[in-house]
Amino acid sequence: MSGLNKGVGKIEVTLKWDPSPMGAPAHDLDLIAGVYTADDPYGSPAYLVHFGSRSPDGTITLNRDSRTGQGFGYDEAMTLELDRLAPHYARVVVGVAIQQGGGRRTFGDIDHAGVRVREGYTELLAHDFTTLADATAATIVEFSRDGDSGWSYRATRRGFDCDPQTFTTLMGAQHS
Repeated sequence: MSGLNKGVGKIEVTLKWDPSPMGAPAHDLDLIAGVYTADDPYGSPAYLVHFGSRSPDGTITLNRDSRTGQGFGYDEAMTLELDRLAPHYARVVVGVAIQQGGGRRTFGDIDHAGVRVREGYTELLAHDFTTLADATAATIVEFSRDGDSGWSYRATRRGFDCDPQTFTTLMGAQHS
């Protein structure tokens, strides 16, 4: 979906990938959410949710954090309760970063990676990273507060070539 879609509330973002081959360092992919204020929607995030953390107000939680991709289906899950976010937060960007501890890895190096965004049982978007094969991190979806009409979402699918820490500083930057 490339357009803006209105009226979302409680969202689940899930991530899957195949484990690395026997004897190779583990593939570790991470969901990351950056929350931005209305005063600075494209600047530094007010806070980040990643690596087993949750937002200060409990509205965004990383429920499951896989370090290997082992398991069935979607191994890592993040819940975003957008309708509970304080009014001064206007934008949330969700991305995926590949840990680079075992050497540089891109999405093209990881088999069967995929991300899914759902509201209840309704799938809002899904992506398999094939168009981002050379990236080490990527934004997936952006949620924006539309004043009194609630939250809308837009698929972003923007690749980055950087480590996870640098990605957290770039993921919310305005782009064309």
